[in-house]
Amino acid sequence: MKQALSATAQGVRTILSDVADGFFEITHNGFALLGLAIVFAALALVARPDLRQSGEEQLMSWLQSRRPVPEAPAVDLEPTAIERTTAASPHELPKPQAAVAYWLSKKYRVAAEPLSVLVAEAYDLGKRTKLDPTLILAIVAVESSFNPFAQSHVGAQGLMQVMTRVHGDKYEPAGGTLTAFDPVTNMRVGVKVLMECISRAGSVEGGLRYYVGAANLPDDGGYAAKVLAEHERLRQVAGGRNVPTAPPVLRAPQPTQPIPASTTTDAKPRAEGGQKVALLAADS
Repeated sequence: MKQALSATAQGVRTILSDVADGFFEITHNGFALLGLAIVFAALALVARPDLRQSGEEQLMSWLQSRRPVPEAPAVDLEPTAIERTTAASPHELPKPQAAVAYWLSKKYRVAAEPLSVLVAEAYDLGKRTKLDPTLILAIVAVESSFNPFAQSHVGAQGLMQVMTRVHGDKYEPAGGTLTAFDPVTNMRVGVKVLMECISRAGSVEGGLRYYVGAANLPDDGGYAAKVLAEHERLRQVAGGRNVPTAPPVLRAPQPTQPIPASTTTDAKPRAEGGQKVALLAADS
Protein backbone atom coordinates (compact mmCIF):
# COMPACT_ATOMS: atom_id res chain seq x y z
CA MET A 1 0.00 0.00 0.00
CA LYS A 2 2.78 2.38 0.98
CA GLN A 3 4.63 1.56 -2.20
CA ALA A 4 1.55 2.32 -4.28
CA LEU A 5 1.05 5.69 -2.58
CA SER A 6 4.72 6.47 -2.97
CA ALA A 7 4.59 5.60 -6.66
CA THR A 8 1.48 7.77 -7.13
CA ALA A 9 3.09 10.72 -5.36
CA GLN A 10 6.21 10.31 -7.45
CA GLY A 11 4.12 10.28 -10.62
CA VAL A 12 2.26 13.47 -9.61
CA ARG A 13 5.54 15.22 -8.84
CA THR A 14 6.90 14.16 -12.20
CA ILE A 15 3.84 15.51 -14.00
CA LEU A 16 3.97 18.82 -12.15
CA SER A 17 7.67 19.10 -12.84
CA ASP A 18 7.14 18.46 -16.54
CA VAL A 19 4.30 21.03 -16.65
CA ALA A 20 6.45 23.63 -14.88
CA ASP A 21 9.37 22.98 -17.21
CA GLY A 22 7.11 23.27 -20.24
CA PHE A 23 5.52 26.48 -18.98
CA PHE A 24 8.92 27.99 -18.31
CA GLU A 25 10.13 26.99 -21.74
CA ILE A 26 7.10 28.46 -23.44
CA THR A 27 7.28 31.66 -21.39
CA HIS A 28 10.99 31.96 -22.01
CA ASN A 29 10.54 31.52 -25.72
CA GLY A 30 7.55 33.91 -25.72
CA PHE A 31 9.51 36.65 -23.96
CA ALA A 32 12.36 36.05 -26.38
CA LEU A 33 10.00 36.45 -29.32
CA LEU A 34 8.45 39.55 -27.76
CA GLY A 35 11.91 41.02 -27.23
CA LEU A 36 12.84 40.33 -30.82
CA ALA A 37 9.60 41.89 -32.01
CA ILE A 38 10.31 45.02 -29.97
CA VAL A 39 13.85 45.23 -31.32
CA PHE A 40 12.66 44.87 -34.92
CA ALA A 41 9.90 47.42 -34.34
CA ALA A 42 12.40 49.89 -32.86
CA LEU A 43 14.76 49.40 -35.81
CA ALA A 44 11.88 49.90 -38.23
CA LEU A 45 10.80 53.11 -36.51
CA VAL A 46 14.37 54.44 -36.54
CA ALA A 47 14.76 53.62 -40.21
CA ARG A 48 11.29 54.95 -41.16
CA PRO A 49 10.43 58.27 -39.44
CA ASP A 50 7.13 58.39 -41.31
CA LEU A 51 6.07 55.14 -39.64
CA ARG A 52 7.08 56.53 -36.25
CA GLN A 53 5.02 59.67 -36.79
CA SER A 54 2.03 57.67 -37.99
CA GLY A 55 2.32 55.38 -34.96
CA GLU A 56 2.53 58.32 -32.58
CA GLU A 57 -0.55 59.91 -34.14
CA GLN A 58 -2.52 56.68 -33.84
CA LEU A 59 -1.39 56.22 -30.25
CA MET A 60 -2.38 59.78 -29.32
CA SER A 61 -5.74 59.33 -31.04
CA TRP A 62 -6.30 56.10 -29.13
CA LEU A 63 -5.39 57.74 -25.82
CA GLN A 64 -7.57 60.79 -26.45
CA SER A 65 -10.54 58.63 -27.41
CA ARG A 66 -10.29 56.92 -24.02
CA ARG A 67 -9.96 60.06 -21.96
CA PRO A 68 -12.93 60.63 -19.66
CA VAL A 69 -15.33 63.24 -21.04
CA PRO A 70 -15.53 66.21 -18.65
CA GLU A 71 -18.98 67.04 -17.44
CA ALA A 72 -20.52 70.15 -18.95
CA PRO A 73 -20.88 73.06 -16.53
CA ALA A 74 -24.32 73.29 -15.05
CA VAL A 75 -26.47 75.98 -16.71
CA ASP A 76 -29.61 76.34 -14.69
CA LEU A 77 -32.80 77.44 -16.40
CA GLU A 78 -35.11 79.73 -14.50
CA PRO A 79 -38.75 78.72 -14.21
CA THR A 80 -39.66 82.43 -14.33
CA ALA A 81 -38.04 82.98 -17.76
CA ILE A 82 -41.49 82.88 -19.36
CA GLU A 83 -42.17 86.23 -17.70
CA ARG A 84 -39.39 87.83 -19.76
CA THR A 85 -40.45 86.22 -23.03
CA THR A 86 -42.20 88.49 -25.50
CA ALA A 87 -44.23 85.78 -27.17
CA ALA A 88 -47.75 84.40 -27.16
CA SER A 89 -49.79 81.90 -29.11
CA PRO A 90 -51.42 83.43 -32.20
CA HIS A 91 -54.38 81.09 -31.65
CA GLU A 92 -55.35 83.20 -28.65
CA LEU A 93 -55.79 86.34 -30.76
CA PRO A 94 -59.01 87.46 -32.39
CA LYS A 95 -59.27 86.29 -35.97
CA PRO A 96 -58.30 89.61 -37.65
CA GLN A 97 -55.26 90.00 -35.40
CA ALA A 98 -54.19 86.39 -35.94
CA ALA A 99 -54.46 86.88 -39.71
CA VAL A 100 -52.23 89.96 -39.48
CA ALA A 101 -49.70 88.13 -37.29
CA TYR A 102 -49.44 85.18 -39.67
CA TRP A 103 -49.18 87.44 -42.72
CA LEU A 104 -46.39 89.52 -41.18
CA SER A 105 -44.64 86.34 -40.04
CA LYS A 106 -44.61 85.01 -43.57
CA LYS A 107 -43.55 88.27 -45.22
CA TYR A 108 -40.82 89.30 -42.79
CA ARG A 109 -39.69 85.80 -41.77
CA VAL A 110 -40.30 86.40 -38.08
CA ALA A 111 -41.89 83.87 -35.72
CA ALA A 112 -45.62 84.32 -35.31
CA GLU A 113 -45.45 83.98 -31.50
CA PRO A 114 -43.52 87.21 -30.77
CA LEU A 115 -45.46 88.94 -33.54
CA SER A 116 -48.67 88.01 -31.77
CA VAL A 117 -47.65 90.12 -28.77
CA LEU A 118 -46.77 93.06 -31.00
CA VAL A 119 -49.99 92.82 -32.99
CA ALA A 120 -52.07 92.66 -29.81
CA GLU A 121 -50.14 95.65 -28.42
CA ALA A 122 -50.69 97.63 -31.62
CA TYR A 123 -54.43 97.00 -31.46
CA ASP A 124 -54.51 98.01 -27.80
CA LEU A 125 -52.57 101.21 -28.54
CA GLY A 126 -54.83 101.93 -31.47
CA LYS A 127 -57.89 101.66 -29.27
CA ARG A 128 -56.41 104.08 -26.71
CA THR A 129 -54.99 106.61 -29.17
CA LYS A 130 -57.59 106.40 -31.97
CA LEU A 131 -54.85 105.39 -34.40
CA ASP A 132 -55.34 102.56 -36.85
CA PRO A 133 -53.34 99.62 -35.42
CA THR A 134 -52.37 98.51 -38.91
CA LEU A 135 -50.75 101.94 -39.43
CA ILE A 136 -48.59 101.34 -36.34
CA LEU A 137 -47.60 97.90 -37.62
CA ALA A 138 -46.89 99.32 -41.08
CA ILE A 139 -44.43 101.82 -39.57
CA VAL A 140 -42.73 99.00 -37.65
CA ALA A 141 -42.50 96.96 -40.85
CA VAL A 142 -40.94 99.79 -42.87
CA GLU A 143 -38.67 101.03 -40.09
CA SER A 144 -37.15 97.79 -38.77
CA SER A 145 -38.81 94.78 -40.45
CA PHE A 146 -39.74 93.74 -36.88
CA ASN A 147 -36.15 93.56 -35.64
CA PRO A 148 -36.29 94.88 -32.03
CA PHE A 149 -32.50 95.37 -31.97
CA ALA A 150 -32.24 97.42 -35.16
CA GLN A 151 -30.19 100.61 -35.08
CA SER A 152 -29.65 103.15 -37.85
CA HIS A 153 -26.47 105.06 -38.61
CA VAL A 154 -27.95 108.18 -36.98
CA GLY A 155 -28.88 106.40 -33.74
CA ALA A 156 -32.54 105.50 -34.24
CA GLN A 157 -33.19 102.34 -32.26
CA GLY A 158 -35.67 99.51 -31.88
CA LEU A 159 -38.84 98.47 -33.66
CA MET A 160 -40.06 101.96 -34.54
CA GLN A 161 -36.56 103.45 -34.87
CA VAL A 162 -37.09 106.18 -32.30
CA MET A 163 -34.21 108.63 -31.89
CA THR A 164 -33.23 107.74 -28.34
CA ARG A 165 -31.07 110.79 -27.75
CA VAL A 166 -33.95 113.05 -28.81
CA HIS A 167 -36.78 111.26 -27.02
CA GLY A 168 -34.85 109.83 -24.08
CA ASP A 169 -37.23 111.47 -21.62
CA LYS A 170 -40.08 109.34 -22.92
CA TYR A 171 -38.21 106.19 -21.83
CA GLU A 172 -37.61 107.38 -18.27
CA PRO A 173 -40.91 106.06 -16.83
CA ALA A 174 -39.97 102.60 -18.17
CA GLY A 175 -36.49 102.63 -16.62
CA GLY A 176 -34.26 104.51 -19.05
CA THR A 177 -33.12 104.52 -22.65
CA LEU A 178 -32.01 100.88 -22.59
CA THR A 179 -35.69 99.96 -22.69
CA ALA A 180 -35.64 101.16 -26.31
CA PHE A 181 -34.73 97.57 -27.12
CA ASP A 182 -37.76 96.20 -25.33
CA PRO A 183 -40.20 95.78 -28.23
CA VAL A 184 -43.36 96.71 -26.34
CA THR A 185 -41.79 99.79 -24.71
CA ASN A 186 -40.31 100.92 -28.03
CA MET A 187 -43.69 100.60 -29.71
CA ARG A 188 -45.39 102.66 -27.00
CA VAL A 189 -42.80 105.41 -27.23
CA GLY A 190 -42.92 105.29 -31.02
CA VAL A 191 -46.69 105.78 -30.94
CA LYS A 192 -46.26 108.81 -28.66
CA VAL A 193 -43.81 110.33 -31.13
CA LEU A 194 -46.12 109.51 -34.05
CA MET A 195 -49.09 111.19 -32.37
CA GLU A 196 -47.03 114.33 -31.79
CA CYS A 197 -45.97 114.33 -35.45
CA ILE A 198 -49.55 113.88 -36.73
CA SER A 199 -50.80 116.62 -34.38
CA ARG A 200 -48.11 119.00 -35.62
CA ALA A 201 -48.68 118.23 -39.30
CA GLY A 202 -52.47 117.98 -39.17
CA SER A 203 -52.61 114.78 -41.25
CA VAL A 204 -51.34 111.23 -41.20
CA GLU A 205 -49.26 111.66 -44.35
CA GLY A 206 -47.76 114.89 -43.07
CA GLY A 207 -47.15 113.27 -39.71
CA LEU A 208 -45.20 110.50 -41.41
CA ARG A 209 -42.99 113.11 -43.06
CA TYR A 210 -42.30 114.59 -39.62
CA TYR A 211 -41.71 111.12 -38.20
CA VAL A 212 -39.01 110.31 -40.74
CA GLY A 213 -37.44 113.75 -40.31
CA ALA A 214 -38.33 115.06 -43.75
CA ALA A 215 -40.84 117.75 -42.80
CA ASN A 216 -38.61 120.55 -44.07
CA LEU A 217 -37.33 118.64 -47.08
CA PRO A 218 -38.85 118.73 -50.57
CA ASP A 219 -39.00 114.92 -50.68
CA ASP A 220 -39.26 112.18 -48.04
CA GLY A 221 -37.74 109.55 -50.31
CA GLY A 222 -41.07 107.77 -50.73
CA TYR A 223 -41.30 106.96 -47.01
CA ALA A 224 -44.91 108.06 -46.46
CA ALA A 225 -46.09 106.30 -49.60
CA LYS A 226 -44.33 103.10 -48.56
CA VAL A 227 -45.88 103.15 -45.08
CA LEU A 228 -49.35 103.91 -46.41
CA ALA A 229 -49.09 101.13 -48.99
CA GLU A 230 -48.13 98.61 -46.30
CA HIS A 231 -50.89 100.03 -44.10
CA GLU A 232 -53.45 99.37 -46.84
CA ARG A 233 -52.23 95.80 -47.32
CA LEU A 234 -52.50 95.12 -43.58
CA ARG A 235 -56.02 96.57 -43.50
CA GLN A 236 -57.03 94.16 -46.24
CA VAL A 237 -55.44 91.24 -44.41
CA ALA A 238 -57.30 92.16 -41.21
CA GLY A 239 -60.48 92.35 -43.25
CA GLY A 240 -60.08 88.77 -44.45
CA ARG A 241 -58.63 89.47 -47.88
CA ASN A 242 -56.00 87.17 -49.38
CA VAL A 243 -53.09 89.54 -49.92
CA PRO A 244 -49.83 88.21 -51.41
CA THR A 245 -46.76 88.82 -49.28
CA ALA A 246 -44.51 89.39 -52.29
CA PRO A 247 -45.02 92.35 -54.64
CA PRO A 248 -46.35 91.44 -58.07
CA VAL A 249 -43.76 90.79 -60.73
CA LEU A 250 -44.01 93.43 -63.42
CA ARG A 251 -43.68 92.07 -66.91
CA ALA A 252 -41.48 93.85 -69.38
CA PRO A 253 -43.48 95.67 -72.06
CA GLN A 254 -43.74 93.77 -75.32
CA PRO A 255 -42.00 95.47 -78.25
CA THR A 256 -44.42 96.89 -80.78
CA GLN A 257 -44.36 95.70 -84.36
CA PRO A 258 -42.70 98.21 -86.68
CA ILE A 259 -45.14 99.97 -88.99
CA PRO A 260 -44.03 99.75 -92.60
CA ALA A 261 -43.58 103.04 -94.37
CA SER A 262 -46.48 103.90 -96.64
CA THR A 263 -45.88 104.69 -100.28
CA THR A 264 -49.01 106.85 -100.56
CA THR A 265 -48.86 110.60 -100.68
CA ASP A 266 -50.81 111.05 -97.40
CA ALA A 267 -48.33 109.08 -95.25
CA LYS A 268 -47.17 112.12 -93.26
CA PRO A 269 -50.65 113.26 -92.20
CA ARG A 270 -51.46 109.72 -90.98
CA ALA A 271 -48.36 109.60 -88.81
CA GLU A 272 -49.14 112.98 -87.32
CA GLY A 273 -52.71 111.97 -86.66
CA GLY A 274 -51.63 108.76 -84.97
CA GLN A 275 -49.15 110.56 -82.73
CA LYS A 276 -51.77 113.04 -81.64
CA VAL A 277 -54.23 110.32 -80.72
CA ALA A 278 -51.54 108.60 -78.65
CA LEU A 279 -50.84 111.80 -76.69
CA LEU A 280 -54.52 112.28 -76.02
CA ALA A 281 -54.76 108.75 -74.69
CA ALA A 282 -51.79 109.37 -72.42
CA ASP A 283 -53.24 112.64 -71.14
CA SER A 284 -56.58 111.02 -70.41
